[in-house]
Amino acid sequence: MTQEVTVLGLESSCDDTAAAVVRRGADGRGTILSNVVLGQDELHAGFGGVVPELAARAHAEKIDLAVERALAAAGLHLGSCDAVAVTAGPGLIGGVLAGVMCAKGLSAATGLPLLGVNHLAGHALTPRLTDGLAFPYLMLLVSGGHCQFLRVEGPDDFARLGGTIDDAPGEAFDKVARLLALPQPGGPSVEACAAGGRATVPLPRPLLDRAGSDLSFSGLKTAVLRARDAAVAAHGGLPREARADLCASFQTAVAEVLAEKSRRALALSDVTAFAVAGGVAANRTLRAALEDVAGAAGVPFVAPPLALCTDNAAMIAWAGTERFDSGAFDDLSLAARPRWPLDRAAAPMLGSGKRGAKA
Repeated sequence: MTQEVTVLGLESSCDDTAAAVVRRGADGRGTILSNVVLGQDELHAGFGGVVPELAARAHAEKIDLAVERALAAAGLHLGSCDAVAVTAGPGLIGGVLAGVMCAKGLSAATGLPLLGVNHLAGHALTPRLTDGLAFPYLMLLVSGGHCQFLRVEGPDDFARLGGTIDDAPGEAFDKVARLLALPQPGGPSVEACAAGGRATVPLPRPLLDRAGSDLSFSGLKTAVLRARDAAVAAHGGLPREARADLCASFQTAVAEVLAEKSRRALALSDVTAFAVAGGVAANRTLRAALEDVAGAAGVPFVAPPLALCTDNAAMIAWAGTERFDSGAFDDLSLAARPRWPLDRAAAPMLGSGKRGAKA
């Protein structure tokens, strides 16, 4: 039996201001007592993407409100919690800083232990919260800014088996949406448009001719641009049917690449399950392709509920409960980090700068 722990979690790494309360019971199972997400879609809609400065200011204005609402929804007060967990990176530094400073203030005022959580670890550990997965399992973390295969060995033990060498899938979805004059965020827009199309446009499947589980989506995005230009030249514009076919063809290409690379990652090690998390995991076509891969490999497939695939604070609170027993708490010197790779022993995939490896 383990100690019952209740943790308040804060998340502000991109454009969602979130707070949640999660309780880990004495049986080790997690319960989400509240999960509040204050989105910023309308704020950034006119810019074709997230504007970091606007996002940071919105986080600073809303983070305390999110905390207040999360505690009220849980029927608790701060004194009922055992710790405060917060995303300390990676992410847009202004937003991360807003969350870290709020968490520090709460910790300093109440004496509650402070836990700085890696945002990617939050996603990677979500299947432990939702399905109680046993270590080790294979995690495909696929989002707007990240894409990597991780063998999850423990709450702070991750081995990267492969990842993107350029664009993340979510970034590619956003860019394709802009190319096709679809609204942001691009993932839901492309998926909705693809539902009315056919995957008849010939597009590449990047890196399938290269061994291993590394991925690339930049060239696929460029291929969509060229196919769009060809359609415009042929029709004097971009008909609705042509746009739908482009979306369906792009989505199918991404799904096939991820499926094949997942097969290869599963073949590298013995795991208890294959899990997927991150915003792009909300795409139903991708989920179906990955579920087929898991079935063929004879391992369970776990995909958290859609609300827990996108950025949220419940995953941060849960990651805090996973670390609580170790006593590895942070103090008020906790820093916001724009870069923070999970597998610190692996070579950087996207380069490294003064602030460390990007991934």
